[in-house]
Amino acid sequence: MRKRDGRLTRRGFFERGARAFAGAGLLATPHSIGSANVPAENLDSETKVGKIALEEHFVIPETLAASYGALGSPEFQRTLQEIGSARIAEMDRGGLDICILSLVGDGIQAISDVSQAIRIARRANDHLAEAIAKNPKRFKGFAALPLQDPQAAAQELTRCIKELEFCGALVNGWSQIGTADSAVYYDLPQYRDFWATVQQLDVPFYLHPRSALPHQPAYEGHPWLTGSVWGFTAEGAIHALRLMGSGLFDDYPKLKIILGHLGEALPASIWRIDNRVSRTLGAKPKAKRPIGHYLKENFYITTSGNFCTQTLIEVIMENGSDRILYSVDYPFEDTAIAAEWFDRAAISEADRSKIGHGNAARLFRI
Repeated sequence: MRKRDGRLTRRGFFERGARAFAGAGLLATPHSIGSANVPAENLDSETKVGKIALEEHFVIPETLAASYGALGSPEFQRTLQEIGSARIAEMDRGGLDICILSLVGDGIQAISDVSQAIRIARRANDHLAEAIAKNPKRFKGFAALPLQDPQAAAQELTRCIKELEFCGALVNGWSQIGTADSAVYYDLPQYRDFWATVQQLDVPFYLHPRSALPHQPAYEGHPWLTGSVWGFTAEGAIHALRLMGSGLFDDYPKLKIILGHLGEALPASIWRIDNRVSRTLGAKPKAKRPIGHYLKENFYITTSGNFCTQTLIEVIMENGSDRILYSVDYPFEDTAIAAEWFDRAAISEADRSKIGHGNAARLFRI
């Protein structure tokens, strides 16, 4: 695709590059690079089966009012709460064999009262376990954790893994402790024993972002920026960088952290981050290795809510296809639109198989 003056456009550049990779057997033939809005009925039955998705949300009544679903219609809220036949029908529509479900944000992290956070986390996990027991072949679970109390969070995670047979944990960003305007991140020293438990249990920890605090000057007058439009990316990337820079993965090198939305822009920024760390005259992180080392060795990245082929290819080139996992971000995104994009994205069939199913099956032993 070229402009009228003959210059190649950005999209044309990616299409030409994708075709070149496809010709070398590295990428599939591009059908609709950058486009996700093609009807799912156009997919054949073979391409609509076999996926595992792991950023798929539910809510319980106790957390609905403070959740991202609170602004949705009554119908949307019912969809978010339902874990049964309607959700399975939606999974079938999007070619999903298995969904690993998680409590939608802000979830437990927004409960500043510590004892209440502990109680509601247990309630959410028991509710999810009951739903999974009715459809164990289709649903799996991530634990919701009261990280307002690191010891209680470690105990609840242990219960969820050993008794409820969950796959790991999903936590919605920093926690509020004591007051509504607090924000506590998990690189702090009081969380080291919690991380030791995560490593000992050998399960992944999904670090889902939450909205940026609205009183920050950068967001004042622009509340639309605080959430999934941009605040998620900023908060998720900063939290992940704090974990990496703190030396956490030097102490616990077997930790496995998952980031959604094709990596919260970190794969695209990691070269500059490491370059500036090496050349800066200012403060440096405590980590013993380059930040990019931890991104490649300790992190997995999902496609949730970011159905852009150009970005997917960039993440494959930076992190490798073995570290990428398919996800939708249901019900905030449409399962069929996600499937149509992914099944036609300009990547190799080997990578499509790994990202769509194989990597998750290996990581979660399912």
